[in-house]
Amino acid sequence: MKPAAVLATLCFGALLCTAQAAPPPPASLTGEVLEARNVDSYTYLRLKTAAGEIWAAVPTAAVSKGAQVSIGRPMIMENFESKTLKKTFDKIAFGVLDAPNATVSSPHGGTPAARPGADGAKVAKVARATGPNAKTVAEVVAGKAALKDKSVVVRGQVVKVNAGILGKNWVHLRDGSGSAADGSNDILVTTQDTTAVGDIVSASGTVRTDVNVGAGYTYAVIIEGAALRK
Repeated sequence: MKPAAVLATLCFGALLCTAQAAPPPPASLTGEVLEARNVDSYTYLRLKTAAGEIWAAVPTAAVSKGAQVSIGRPMIMENFESKTLKKTFDKIAFGVLDAPNATVSSPHGGTPAARPGADGAKVAKVARATGPNAKTVAEVVAGKAALKDKSVVVRGQVVKVNAGILGKNWVHLRDGSGSAADGSNDILVTTQDTTAVGDIVSASGTVRTDVNVGAGYTYAVIIEGAALRK
């Protein structure tokens, strides 16, 4: 699928939208909160920036009027319709709030071109999943070409969760296989199911390769649409 088509279909959570990509996004968006509106799992912010006012949408956050906020790696969308707010935004920025003094990060748990699994976090070896489609994390990463568009089951420990981004939960799994040197120790899983760091889960989903979600973020391999089972 072409990047433009991916961007045209992605939206936050249960939001329904018709939008098209704007010019390349800035590295970050900083401004003063003029208005904050919470809906379901998201917070809409009207920001006063050096370039003028703009709306932004982030996962639910406690943000007060007058606060200074920074949104890392925003994805700018035009003509975005929010069914919940019954409002169409000429331009809106989707992203996550950066912690004070934090480096800009991807809403999916990494930075553009960053090597997955390179943060040094280690987990104890996790027992392999069972069944004909069972694979280790390293096997999925190394065998991505042969496994493309095929179903797999991977059992591992949750080491990172980014919930409610672009309508999905983004979960990093490790099972003690692979190497941090080449990123083969970590696999990114997208799911509608909830989990927490430290959980041991089996993820059943479809292997996708060379995934481009826009704003400069690409992934060599992920497990998409996974069902998680403890």
